[in-house]
Amino acid sequence: MRTLLVITAALSDATRVRALLALRGGELCLCHLIGLLELAPSTVSKHLDLLVRAGLVERRKDGRWAYFRLAGRAAPPIVRHAFRWTLENLDDNAVIARDAKRLAGLRCCDPKELAACYKS
Repeated sequence: MRTLLVITAALSDATRVRALLALRGGELCLCHLIGLLELAPSTVSKHLDLLVRAGLVERRKDGRWAYFRLAGRAAPPIVRHAFRWTLENLDDNAVIARDAKRLAGLRCCDPKELAACYKS
């Protein structure tokens, strides 16, 4: 039951659901997700940490860059089912469609270019 509660808690926030569905097109750098969600880097990181803890998303580091992707086929069935259920219910949502269009443009940007906007 604990796994179900962690997953449902992760899916209880619109920003986390938007981030999760943005990853259906493949791995993204944290900078791409910050650009999409238009939130502070620390806020986006916290949202992604919850998705990682729920097992819905996997993280990898490459130097100073953090990349995120959907959990793979080795993920527990409950995780795969939760993602499928979320996608089936929000695939035609206007916000998700708008995110997909915006993300298409952001995917073309170099992470270094995107990161420059929040460097001090």
